[in-house]
Amino acid sequence: MLRVQAQVAYLPRWHCYPHADCLLLYFFGFITLHCRLFVGLWHWRPRPFRVFSRPLRYSFPANAEEGMAQALQAAYISTHACPACSAGVHCNAAAQRNYGSLSSMRREEVATLLTESVESVSLNGSPQKVAAEEKPSFANLLEVDTVTEAELKENGFRSTRRTKLVCTIGPACCSAEQLEAMAMGGMNVARLNLCHGTKEWHSQVIQRVRRLNAEKGYSVAVMMDTEGSEIHMGDLGGESAVRTEDGEAWVFTVRKFEGQLPPRTAQVNYEGFAEDIMAGDELVVDGGMVRFEVVEKVGPDVHCRCTDPGLLLPRANLTFWRGGHLVREGNSMLPTISSKDWIDIDFGIAESVDFIAISFVKTADVIKHLKSYIAARSPQRAIGVLAKIESCESLKNLKDIILVSDGAMVARGDLGAQIPLEQVPSVQQEVVQLCRQLNKPVIVASQLLESMIEYPTPTRAEVADVSEMVRQRVDALMLSGESAMGQFPEKALSVLRTVSLRIEEWCREERIHESSSLQQLATSLPDQISEQICNAGALMANKLEADAIFVYTKGGRMASLLSRNRPDCPIFAFTDSKDVRINLNLRWGLIPFRLDFSEDMEVNLRRTFSLLKARGMVKAGDLIIAVSDIAPSSQSNMLQSIQAVLLQVRVSLNAVMDYTI
Repeated sequence: MLRVQAQVAYLPRWHCYPHADCLLLYFFGFITLHCRLFVGLWHWRPRPFRVFSRPLRYSFPANAEEGMAQALQAAYISTHACPACSAGVHCNAAAQRNYGSLSSMRREEVATLLTESVESVSLNGSPQKVAAEEKPSFANLLEVDTVTEAELKENGFRSTRRTKLVCTIGPACCSAEQLEAMAMGGMNVARLNLCHGTKEWHSQVIQRVRRLNAEKGYSVAVMMDTEGSEIHMGDLGGESAVRTEDGEAWVFTVRKFEGQLPPRTAQVNYEGFAEDIMAGDELVVDGGMVRFEVVEKVGPDVHCRCTDPGLLLPRANLTFWRGGHLVREGNSMLPTISSKDWIDIDFGIAESVDFIAISFVKTADVIKHLKSYIAARSPQRAIGVLAKIESCESLKNLKDIILVSDGAMVARGDLGAQIPLEQVPSVQQEVVQLCRQLNKPVIVASQLLESMIEYPTPTRAEVADVSEMVRQRVDALMLSGESAMGQFPEKALSVLRTVSLRIEEWCREERIHESSSLQQLATSLPDQISEQICNAGALMANKLEADAIFVYTKGGRMASLLSRNRPDCPIFAFTDSKDVRINLNLRWGLIPFRLDFSEDMEVNLRRTFSLLKARGMVKAGDLIIAVSDIAPSSQSNMLQSIQAVLLQVRVSLNAVMDYTI
């Protein structure tokens, strides 16, 4: 039974007959409810207003307008009670009388009905005025990313991409038009590298992304990446890049210059640089993009000769090697979060970014301290803290760091400068697997499509590298220089999207992940229940070849547990929090929706089916696995459930439920 706000139009001729309107309803009920008149009469007895009706079987609309009307009606009925039903019975017949035939009702007419002032019958039988309600917006009833909605309408459930895409925003893609093109191309997270640009520039980019989300219906999260306190170069005198030549002489210095830098001179941020380095050491720039041999030291200046020419970029990371081993003395003296990083973090909190990535994390204590700081400065909004794994120290404390973080990023460029190159693939896979076991999202970054900075087509080796990361089922892939300063940012994003889609499809066809097992995470009984429900839901979806999994969650935990299982079908994550919805953008396979919840799971399902059908995202015959952790406010214990739902018109079984409105 469903709740409605009863409307009664009293006519003078019938005023003396208190139950005339009920008799009329029974008459029309004889026609529309398949000869159930006698059942209705058995329940009828003199009282101000009470009608028994059998719930109408759900039928899919014939067109979009009818679907919109049906969705709005479902949203209205599910949240309004008939005031005459003292026992709490939901009056479906009243809804039929008030709304009439849905097939002849347009979206505007339904919205108008929902806003009109109505008269309802009070307990004493007299008319009572009810205030007009706020007009509901159809678009606001269910919020979903515009690109995802278009993909679902065009190609169905299986066409959706599971691997998320992160793009670094730079001069090549920072305008409003370019950002929209990137969002249309599949960008899920926009990354801002605080190593470059001014606060004003970053603030403008954030505002453009927010405006796109609000006005165009996208769901792009914003990630801020701190510079870190490792040894790095300065700004190269304002140049965007400088190419070095073999045998060329360069000077690296800690001196400050008032005006223009001398030719072939680079500043270094670490004051003890000249004391720590020695003649004969190898100076490695940006993970090996350029290499120098130290010739001599003259006071604060270090004179070097280029041995491997390449492109010098502003604020590139510096490491130096001696006898084939990395020299760590200088890095160990620097704090993980520098004074500039703290200023940048305050900027990110003020701008309400969604994620903050911390560079060169050495211990878990750094993450704990930062999360406490963010919680104190931003108590109303949770900001995810990601640990960048890019140093030998982070590898030593890997599990502890990931446990306290909200996610991790494998920064292969800087990591490859601190460990032998041949170890990078195995370390990457170790981090990816550990993050999945611990239910933390993981991003793989650096040099995915490096050649596309200058060329419109990637190398085949780069495509194979991206394919391997998708096969490992990482949560997200990240473009760095390819999108920030490359000549073809949109093409680079398109390559990531198409390769991800093809490899994901191949993995499902070959069923290469069926034997993967996950360790138990939860220790308390409620958490164990949640975990086992999600494990069973993902297994059921794979065994039954379900079209999608629906998860209704307040804080996103059950959605993340489902993502951890990497099911074959997409996961529709419904939450009533905008912040939770945007933070779920980083999780593998999740399609986050924002939906106002009811305490009744069946009401949520009915409302969801109506809205999705009205927008062309589901169809009759789709098999859905529904998981929920939504509990009525009157219950102290969490109510968790799992159901299988087949969207068909005439099916009603125990495990396959036919929902009605």
